[in-house]
Amino acid sequence: MKGSLIIVAFFVAGVILARWGVLPQELLQQDFSMYVLYGLMFLVGISIGSDRKAWAALKGQQLRIVLVPLATIVGTLAGSIGVSFLLTDIRLTDCLAIGSGFGYYSLSSIFITEYRGAELGTIALTTNIIREIITLLGAAVLVRCFGKLAPICSGGATTMDTTLPVITRFSGKEYVIIAIFHGFVVDFNVPFLVTFFAKL
Repeated sequence: MKGSLIIVAFFVAGVILARWGVLPQELLQQDFSMYVLYGLMFLVGISIGSDRKAWAALKGQQLRIVLVPLATIVGTLAGSIGVSFLLTDIRLTDCLAIGSGFGYYSLSSIFITEYRGAELGTIALTTNIIREIITLLGAAVLVRCFGKLAPICSGGATTMDTTLPVITRFSGKEYVIIAIFHGFVVDFNVPFLVTFFAKL
């Protein structure tokens, strides 16, 4: 939990420093976040490549590696259907479109804004950010209560980038490959599912 709070504290510090204009203008005009993400993925690759236990764990997970993203997609859509019964002023297809973002807030909110309007796009953005924050802050609790695959399912499309460090820490290195594969598969489905439900 402490590690998750440190991650969120760095995020909040970045927002505050950028908002107050303390950071140099050159830093704000360049998108360094992608380069940092590339560096993070390189370091994760080194960690996985040097860990023989992770590769041995992957061989034993052949069916699970496919079932985890499938469970995330089906579970999220089922949850979205359930929520649509509680939110009577939002259509079922709109709830499904929002849920189909799977935490990929930058892409899903753009699609939903384009097809369904700014209000629903804002709801999608907020919902998917909350999903990511729950995974970042609650990974330890999710592992303790629901098992080591829980933060992977909770993270949705973010498991191959932003939530990967907390998944590695609380689920273990042997789940990193599953998390990356899961993130890739779920991420790949976001534009198709979001646009499909948003157009209905």
